[in-house]
Formats: sequence, C-alpha cells, structure tokens
Amino acid sequence: MQRRFPLSKIAGYLFVIISSLIMFVPFLTTIFNSLKTYKQYMQFPPEWLPDPVKWSNYTQVWEQANFNSYTMNSVIVAVLSVVGTLLSSSMIAFAFARLRFPFRDTLFMIVLGTMMIPGIVTIIPQFIIFKNLGLLDSLAPLWLLEWLGQPFAIFLMRQAFLSIPKDYEEAAKLDGCNPLQIYWKVFLPMCKPSLATLAVFTFMGKWNEILAPVIYLISEENFTLPIGILSLRGQYKTDDQLLVAGALISLIPILIVFLFAEKYFVEGSKTSGLK
Repeated sequence: MQRRFPLSKIAGYLFVIISSLIMFVPFLTTIFNSLKTYKQYMQFPPEWLPDPVKWSNYTQVWEQANFNSYTMNSVIVAVLSVVGTLLSSSMIAFAFARLRFPFRDTLFMIVLGTMMIPGIVTIIPQFIIFKNLGLLDSLAPLWLLEWLGQPFAIFLMRQAFLSIPKDYEEAAKLDGCNPLQIYWKVFLPMCKPSLATLAVFTFMGKWNEILAPVIYLISEENFTLPIGILSLRGQYKTDDQLLVAGALISLIPILIVFLFAEKYFVEGSKTSGLK
C-alpha cells in the first residue's frame, strides 16, 4: 500500500526548507567573501565562490589587529555583565515574586515603565556620572550597570519564579530556610532554562555592543572586539574581506555559549507545560 503525504505536510516541509535557505545562504555567502582576495571581493558582477581560496585572511586579520587584547576585553565585559545580570536581576525578581513589602506592585510597574525609555536618552546622564567617577576609558562603564538590575531580566525572572508552585517555598520554610536560602537553594536551580536564556541574551548583547565602547573607550588597548574590527578600516583603503573574516571570528564565542546553553532551552520546552 502506497503511503501518501497530506498536502499540508508537504507545504510545511517546503516552507521550512525555503526558510532555512533564506537564513543559511547569506551566512554561507559571508564565509565565501571572507576567503576572497580584495580584487575578487570588489569584483562586479560578483563571483560567488572564491578562487583562489585565501585561508590566510584569518591569520592576517589576527596579526594585523591586536585581536588578543580585543578578545580578552570583550570576554571580561561579557562575563561580568552576564554574572551581574543573573545575580542582581534574579534577586530583585525574587523579591517582586515571593516577598511581601509595601508598594511592591507599584515599584514593579515603575521598573517595567523604564523599559519604555529609549536607551539613547540616558547616554548623556550616564556619561556624566562615569566621568565624575573617573571611569572613562575603562571597561567598567560597559558592565557596571548590569550589576544594578535590568528591567527585562527582572521581568523574565519574575515570571519564572511565579511559575514555581508555592509548595516548594513552604517546604523550604519548614526546613528552616530563610528567604535568601530559598532563593539560592530552591528557586535558582529550578529556573535554569530561564537563567540560560537570560545569559545568552546578555552575552550576545554585550559581545556585539558598539555604541557604549565608542563613547567610553579611547585607548586602543581597551577596545572590545566590535570596535577593534571597525578600527581595521583605513583612511584611504580598507580590505573589506578582512573585516568579514574578523566578524566571523567574533561569532565563534557566541556559538560556543549557545551550544552550552542549548540543553537548558530543550529542558525548558519540555517542562514548560508541567508547571
């Protein structure tokens, strides 16, 4: 008996295949562009495949720029930002979700209201504050604010804490746990998918951030990877294929972080319907 696939399933497969190609072809084109010579990169009409393949573009861009310093600065900023966001925002979210204190809901609405303030509005006040603190041309302005709590992170973690049944909290209280122990030993381990999601979002945002480093950093030894790559642009000539190669190199840590956090995304999708 011949098995027939319904038309809707065939249409779904075609949609997934076409969507995957739309997402994958530009990325593949970027890889090919990073392996071209400058002449072939600027050629019109463009050739899709590089001939010859210049793997030396990756070593050249690493040697031409101070990539070791740029990468280390980006790692410091991204890691400190992730740690600060997870700790500060989750603690604030736990207070809003589980503790009782005056004006709790009003304060939470004010926190949500700050999400509607455009980031461009706060640039000048923040610059003045960091200038008076003597922190200009340092990495501190790039990660310090993450230790003060972020509105979206607070909202995300509050929703995760609210989804945990109250029985766990009551059982922990019967065992003699105080609120800090309940937060650290009970709630945080049960919210690993949300923490992983927040960590990936924060890492990606800080790793690719350009505006803040341009504003606060002056010395080249303090440059992060994005503006370090942009500094490869020359006044009269720029080897654009080297910029593409540098951009692909900067993508590797994000892929590594996502691969490590992937299992928590899967775990969250499996257990979301059981909470």
